Amino acid sequence: MVVARLTRVEADRRARQHGMTRAQWGILIHLQRQPGLSQKELADLLEVEPISVARLVDRLEKVGLVERRADAQDRRIWRLHLRPDAAPLMDEIDRHRREIADFVTAGMSEAEQEAVINALRSMKANLLQRPGMVCPVTQKETA
Repeated sequence: MVVARLTRVEADRRARQHGMTRAQWGILIHLQRQPGLSQKELADLLEVEPISVARLVDRLEKVGLVERRADAQDRRIWRLHLRPDAAPLMDEIDRHRREIADFVTAGMSEAEQEAVINALRSMKANLLQRPGMVCPVTQKETA
């Protein structure tokens, strides 16, 4: 848990250097991976309230990085997409993510890194086996 918290602190520091927040970076990363997410879907993935996402998206929209598009089937739903101006920033975010990962794993062999990744995957699988557990990435509830 301490490692996760310290990693978030480092990501916060780097985001601030760009006049942004880690939460804003998280939104951009999710939209790069899954264009067209709704604000509600994004809120679920980020484990925050929809109003928080709406405010963050307002700021990202204001600086030209994100655009809202009405859903074709339900006009009450806004689908979120990265704008072309976000591309250079996404490259920068990816660079920071690689640097953080390299820093965190410095001095570890590939075998040690793989062992940690496998252990974390096993822990996640164990947690997802609990009835009623929801995976924030897929939002699928386990039986």
